[in-house]
Amino acid sequence: MANDLAHFAIHADDCERAKRFYEEVFGWTFEPWGPPDFWLIHTSDKAPVRGALQKRREPVSGTGMIGYECTIAVQDVKATAQSVENAGGVVTLPPMQLEGVGTLIQFRDPEGNVAGAMQYLPEIAHGQRP
Repeated sequence: MANDLAHFAIHADDCERAKRFYEEVFGWTFEPWGPPDFWLIHTSDKAPVRGALQKRREPVSGTGMIGYECTIAVQDVKATAQSVENAGGVVTLPPMQLEGVGTLIQFRDPEGNVAGAMQYLPEIAHGQRP
């Protein structure tokens, strides 16, 4: 059995603010589901990975990375960086070229979560190896 990523969760103090951020920057949609302050995340109709947005159970202290770091595939990493900032996020790593892979940014959303956005090279984006 493969150990593929099957689900991710975004924890937030202000779920409505987090929803607006991901809707505006990435075009994701959210579906209320289960307990209060819990939504399913739909990144696209074709995405095999499922996501959830949920109320943070306890406050985050300190500034270190906690949890898994996810990277979101995007068409235009520079436009995405601008959208991150326009939506209240902070680009923490400006566009950086990764040889043979693509261009990466890292950002912090308004809830303090850290993630990446990658504009993959065409041969990588289509599942091929260079």
